[in-house]
Amino acid sequence: MSDTCHELLLRLAGRLPDDLLWRYRDWAASDAYAVLARSLPRTLLHGRIPLTDHELRLLQDALVPYGAEPGALSSVKGLDELPPTDYTFSPESPDRVPMGDSATVVLGATLRGRHGVGEVRSCWRIGPSGINRVLLVAATTGHARLTGELQRVLRALGEHDPCVEVVPSGMDLPPYHRAALAASELVCAGAESEEHLVLS
Repeated sequence: MSDTCHELLLRLAGRLPDDLLWRYRDWAASDAYAVLARSLPRTLLHGRIPLTDHELRLLQDALVPYGAEPGALSSVKGLDELPPTDYTFSPESPDRVPMGDSATVVLGATLRGRHGVGEVRSCWRIGPSGINRVLLVAATTGHARLTGELQRVLRALGEHDPCVEVVPSGMDLPPYHRAALAASELVCAGAESEEHLVLS
C-alpha cells in the first residue's frame, strides 16, 4: 500500500503545489493514509488536476481501503497522457547558491554508502512559485519513509517546501522527473549505485 501511495505522490510532483505535496508525502511516511484519503481527493478536485488512467488506478488502490469516497474519486478528471513539464531545471542555482552548500553536504553525509540507496542527484527548478532545489534519489526499498526523512532534513536546513523525489529503481519517469534528471548533478552515491541508478 505504501508503494502505491508513494508512486501516486511521486507522479504528482510539479502538478500539486509544493506546500501540499511535501505534507502529503510526510503523512504517507507516517502511515497517515486515512488523512490522505480525506484530503488528497478534495485537493485534486478543487485544483482540477487530472490524472492518467494509471494514476487513477493508483488513487483508487491507495485510498479507497482507508475511507476515500468512491464518488469523489470517480469525479477526478482523466488525462490521456502527461504533457511536458512547465518548469525549467538547471544544475546551478539562479540565486548563486553553490552545489557545495550546507544542504548538499548534509545530504551527502546522510546518504553516501547507504544501503537501499543508489544515485543521489540535485538540481534547481525555476517556475512561477520561485526557485527550489529538487533532490532525486534512486532507492530499492522504503521509498515513502526515505522521502519523509529527507524532507525533514531539508526543512531543518531552512527549505520550507522541500522537493524530494525518491524514485523506485526501474520506474518509467514522468516528464517532470526526466527534465529534472537531465539538469541534475551528482551529490553522492549510496551502496546500490552500481545497479540502481535514477535513470535505468
